[in-house]
Amino acid sequence: MSTSLPSYQARTFEPPSALIAYRRLIGWSALICFALIMIGAWVRLTDAGLGCPDWPGCYGKLTPVQAKAEIAQAVAEQGGDHGPVSMGKAWREMVHRYIATGLGLLIIGIVVFAWRLRHRLQQSPWLANITLGVVILQGMFGKWTVTLLLKPAIVTGHLIGGLLTFSLLFWLWMRTREAIEGLDQGRSMSAKAQSTSNALRPSLGLRWFARLGLLLVGMQIALGGWTSTNYAALACPDFPTCQAQWVPKVNFADAFHVVRELGKTAQGEMIDLPALTAIHLSHRLGAIVVLLGLGALAYACFRCHLATREARWLLGMLALQWVLGMSNVIFDLPLWVAVGHTGGAVVLLALTLLLNFRLQALSQVHQGG
Repeated sequence: MSTSLPSYQARTFEPPSALIAYRRLIGWSALICFALIMIGAWVRLTDAGLGCPDWPGCYGKLTPVQAKAEIAQAVAEQGGDHGPVSMGKAWREMVHRYIATGLGLLIIGIVVFAWRLRHRLQQSPWLANITLGVVILQGMFGKWTVTLLLKPAIVTGHLIGGLLTFSLLFWLWMRTREAIEGLDQGRSMSAKAQSTSNALRPSLGLRWFARLGLLLVGMQIALGGWTSTNYAALACPDFPTCQAQWVPKVNFADAFHVVRELGKTAQGEMIDLPALTAIHLSHRLGAIVVLLGLGALAYACFRCHLATREARWLLGMLALQWVLGMSNVIFDLPLWVAVGHTGGAVVLLALTLLLNFRLQALSQVHQGG
């Protein structure tokens, strides 16, 4: 009787501790990315984005302490701490940059691990490479955010890049965890497929429905970023009406013109309230579309008895996001609620990714069988 190992196990060049370290590195990087997105929201909501008006340092120095004289001069010129520059705002901006730099170094480590362990895990390292490329682009967006004076398109792009980085890290973590669990159980993918051959198989329609749900969440988060970066969160100070009307005056032409300065139209004039109202209402309408879309997706999962746990989590987070969104309006945009709403969007994105991953994994098990 042959006792030879399967081919994917025979090419083992790394001890199990390396696999565990790799998985933990990805997991911690995803958590740090999540924290970085929340800190970025905190920086933006406290108007600290220009706390250090140059890049990558602060007035050419490594820390705000070293730039104390320059910051004091800027505070005096702007007439107090209520302007764009202060010691507190400088520290918030620089802490965000320090953490972003650390995350970049961690992702370089992930790429090194991905290439070293590619045979052991039977996984291509290109997802890790793409993540590193996105992070490099994120660094450029971070620079442009400051040097181009908080242009809405750049700031929103920076947020989208952060969410894309988190999504790639989270997907890589789920994929790596699944591969390591398969190795720990000492069985090939075909054996795993045979042991779960009685599981239900998701239809192609359900898998595409889940992808549509992911697209809707991504678009809604982008709308939320556009609302925040244009300071349109309180353009409608009441709920469920807007300015005590169901159909207020809107200006979509200026609202979604991408190439323009903060607070101005493409022609250089001050942006008007109807344009900000159009941005805000678009985000509200998008929330309704996401509610209906994810609600229908969860119902489809329940009906098919597939990924029901993930669907329940998704509905719970969706409900919490609605509560946070309404609280932003009703309570006049409290800082902790606004930051929490950003964090809730990231969690909602993660749960939508998790549901997609679960359905894909079930489909691959049946294909393997």
